[in-house]
Amino acid sequence: MATEVKPSIDLELVAPSGRAFEGSVDMVVVPGVMGEFGILPHHAPIVASLAIGSLRVQERSGTWLTFAVANGFVKVQDNKVIVLASSAEEASSIDVERAQKALEEAQSRLELVRQNAVPEDEDVDPYLEELAISKAKNRLKIAGVAQKHA
Repeated sequence: MATEVKPSIDLELVAPSGRAFEGSVDMVVVPGVMGEFGILPHHAPIVASLAIGSLRVQERSGTWLTFAVANGFVKVQDNKVIVLASSAEEASSIDVERAQKALEEAQSRLELVRQNAVPEDEDVDPYLEELAISKAKNRLKIAGVAQKHA
């Protein structure tokens, strides 16, 4: 009696720093801007915006991998998922110290803006500082670290 092979879907997770993941998987859970959604083999074609959050991948072995991702797009077509993210880091490779420092620096710069105390020779954009805070908090959350300045 032949054993049925469980269907899979191909995933390619790409960021400016390079390919973060590539392979056949059982499922992908993506943080869309309208909420999280799952992608299984033979999913209908879709293009959606990616939010800052947790992208989870169920490998063929059943193991789950978690990635901290930020802004971008996800495309599903012909049993392939392509995720283009502005950043993507696997949970185990997140530099917690660097993420904590980035959070503290962005919070500090944003506080200067709120106090109208930005030095004239500095260009501080409140939107970009809020974005940096969101990304750093997400990285710390994915890494499983309690944040000092929540």
